[in-house]
Amino acid sequence: MKPNKRTLAISLIVSASSVFASGTSFDHFTPMTGDVGAGTLPEAAPYKLSSPCFSQMTIVARDVAQTTRFDSGNYDMHTANETSPDAGRYLFSVFETSQAGIQRTDLRTMLTTTIWASPALNSHVAFDASRWTPWGSFLTAEESWSDDPSQPSVHGRLFEVTNPLAAPADIRIVHRSILPRVAHEGLAFDQNNTLYFIDERSDGHVFKFTSTHPHADNGDDYFAAGQTFVLRVDDGRVKEAIGAATWIPLTDPKGVPLPGAVVVTDPNGLKALDGRATPKLPAFLGTRFDRPEDMEIKTLKHGKQMLFVATTTNHKVFTIDLSGNTVKLFASRNTLDMATGLPVGSAFTNPDNLAIDAEGNLYIVEDQPGGVEDIWFAQDKNNDGVAEAIGKWASLSTVGAESSGLYFDKAPLSGVEGFKPNVAYINVQHPVSGVDRTIMISASCPKTETRSRHPFRHDKN
Repeated sequence: MKPNKRTLAISLIVSASSVFASGTSFDHFTPMTGDVGAGTLPEAAPYKLSSPCFSQMTIVARDVAQTTRFDSGNYDMHTANETSPDAGRYLFSVFETSQAGIQRTDLRTMLTTTIWASPALNSHVAFDASRWTPWGSFLTAEESWSDDPSQPSVHGRLFEVTNPLAAPADIRIVHRSILPRVAHEGLAFDQNNTLYFIDERSDGHVFKFTSTHPHADNGDDYFAAGQTFVLRVDDGRVKEAIGAATWIPLTDPKGVPLPGAVVVTDPNGLKALDGRATPKLPAFLGTRFDRPEDMEIKTLKHGKQMLFVATTTNHKVFTIDLSGNTVKLFASRNTLDMATGLPVGSAFTNPDNLAIDAEGNLYIVEDQPGGVEDIWFAQDKNNDGVAEAIGKWASLSTVGAESSGLYFDKAPLSGVEGFKPNVAYINVQHPVSGVDRTIMISASCPKTETRSRHPFRHDKN
């Protein structure tokens, strides 16, 4: 029997089993239906929001003429300085362009600075990822790598800004060459400081890097030696398979490619493991995913962790249980729509970015044009890695744009004042106007009920 809206609302009671702190009101909303329409809202406040308690404002707007700073646009992923005495004060993003760069916004003064810029066109391209490291630095990487191993590009690299809070003139950026070359997007660290990453292409793969010094207090030591693996589900022959998984080594524990792996020399004369060609070989066979994009890790009670991976082409999000090495399908077009109780169908298209709020709720951002692009809230009430339903939480209207880099401020930590769990940040990337923006979304209504005792608020039930 297909559930109706009231049955679904009653059944979707939020589990209190995650270790995230309480306090956010972002899960109090009315799931939306339909499309917002291109250009129906002002670019300075471009989102249709699912609750009257949510508000939005532009905190960064690109100066297309670049009169005050280098800003090549295409704002992509976000992170904040999640550790340090000023934890939560600075918001970082990157330029996904042919002349990439990194910008830093001081959330106290709301001043944005380009802290590093590529010295020339095409020398550093398509910065996409943004991730704060366990030792207090900033990682980004290029979403660009050659499909032809006989003609490798200079790109596909991971970079670390070792001193991201320094003045721009003092910024130190380092290529961490121990990782294979791939088209990077999502990066994530687990509780053991293992680094997960992907190759964002059709037939791409999911990888992990285990450092010989996982608890190093600097990147030089962390990336000095370690082993790279690719994910294989079952025998690796079925694309986007689910079930039992293993991690297949591509290098030895020092980072040296294993015999038979594809090693290339780029135009700068640097040798690298080809992370796209190698997992296609029988000896290193990895499970293929169609355009894996972003990834996030959720930690539950008792230390269990789940890695979520969005795959765009076939409209899916997967869950990898990192303790049991099991892959599940988390969300797809067969997942129920919170607004209707029916399978969501084609309303859910091209999942790209992922984000987790302060209470452990997962959000899925589509890669679609403004007017039809949505951000979905995913409900997994028992934390089994399979969503019971998803609901439209926000929709973008800006013409020609897509959303990128949804990032929720973290829950307050002991002794840390800077984090605001009712605040989120998201970029509006490559609009027709050329004015990329960073939008701050706030949930202003106080939370009067605990999450473990109330269902979702469906105001129109």
